[in-house]
Amino acid sequence: MSAIATPAPLRVGLISDTHRLLRREALAFLRGSDHIIHAGDICDPRILEELAALAPLTAVRGNNDHGPWAESLPEVVDLGLGGINIRIIHDLADLVRVARVAAPGDMTIRVVVSGHSHKPAIQERDGILYVNPGSAGPRRFKLPIAVGELRIRGRSVSARIVQL
Repeated sequence: MSAIATPAPLRVGLISDTHRLLRREALAFLRGSDHIIHAGDICDPRILEELAALAPLTAVRGNNDHGPWAESLPEVVDLGLGGINIRIIHDLADLVRVARVAAPGDMTIRVVVSGHSHKPAIQERDGILYVNPGSAGPRRFKLPIAVGELRIRGRSVSARIVQL
């Protein structure tokens, strides 16, 4: 009798608030991701190019992203990966304002990825996993430099944050 192989979980790298600084440690952590999400405040389009060279990339515009390159980025993205629906937005406070515009009628969001606060956080509320990977760019106050990841296997999703 042969064993049935269980597929490896999908690894989604999470990064936010790079503010023109893409650290080597962040790149090393994101390497090997099946998909990368940047939750805004990129501030330099070259960062998107470097991330896209590692894995398929989805990014949203942050409040500090300006210019023609940034105007092409959406404020919010609803993304389906591995059977899990993920909403990406820079500032969680804008979630209510944009939700009416962004959500297809039958899409159930399981994860919300945001940035803006520079404070890494994972919290589950009402069946939705909220993840802020924190800031991977210049240090702000005494907040940690961090990135994160989602692991998706079937209908199951988990998150973790790693300080750099």
